[in-house]
Amino acid sequence: MNGDAGVFEAHRRLLFSVAYRILGSAADAEDAVQDSWLKWSAADRSAVADPKAYLVRIVTNLALDRLRSAQHRRESYVGPWLPEPVLTSTDEAVDPESVSLALLVVLETLSPLERAVFVLREAFGFGYGEIADAVQRSEATVRQAALRARRNVRERRPRFHPDRASRQAVTERFVAAATGGDLGTLLQLLAPDVTVWTDGGGRVPQLIRPLTGADRVAAMFAALGGRTYQGIAVADMALELVEVNGGPGIVFRGGGRVIGAFTLDLDERGLVAAIHNVANPDKLAALAAGTVYRLDPPAG
Repeated sequence: MNGDAGVFEAHRRLLFSVAYRILGSAADAEDAVQDSWLKWSAADRSAVADPKAYLVRIVTNLALDRLRSAQHRRESYVGPWLPEPVLTSTDEAVDPESVSLALLVVLETLSPLERAVFVLREAFGFGYGEIADAVQRSEATVRQAALRARRNVRERRPRFHPDRASRQAVTERFVAAATGGDLGTLLQLLAPDVTVWTDGGGRVPQLIRPLTGADRVAAMFAALGGRTYQGIAVADMALELVEVNGGPGIVFRGGGRVIGAFTLDLDERGLVAAIHNVANPDKLAALAAGTVYRLDPPAG
């Protein structure tokens, strides 16, 4: 590997981590990183004083271009659009909240500029001047975008974030209750205003609108054991507890393929406030491949 390729590879993890948080799609983030390599390899690198800043600027703008294009397509998406879940490592130094499906859903409510600024500032600690260079806006504009983004995120996300052990314990109890048809336990685990978001993208049967309310959600999950999904009975599915987007999640396998994945979002009482279920086959490729992503940038 020559020196220029080595410089790029040293920052690849950072570039993917930035792009994934901006786009909410591992496939699109991989494409943005690949396009960054093409731009890097074609650039006059002798004039680049700070390769890290230069590469972050490239990948951020490529991700923003993709995000703006994707937003138009998402307007006609069938049912809720959820981020693509990815397998992550339990030994990362990453803040689990910064890559949770719940937060990525909230980031969908921001403008592309606000989202990029929020990601670079809150997840990676870049200075306002550095971010201004990356997004090619004035520092004053970046500060205002950061303020709006933080305000919007705070309004939609609680300050309390349970530890991983608590989330795993609740996830295990939830799965056991759902597969066993235990309505009582499900009601104990769910917040009164819990909401289920399901993403089938029109490709597979899923709810096309969010389902809200503990009674309705509990009844739906308690009845799963007696149903089939895509022709597969729940009893014939393999349910695997894995690390998904920085926390415990469940991957469903059946018929020789991954057919879904979900994560639970807990409130300050430790009750399930939201369930995000992704079943669109287009968003399950990374899970099916077993690709584990490190979303914490390397030191330095």
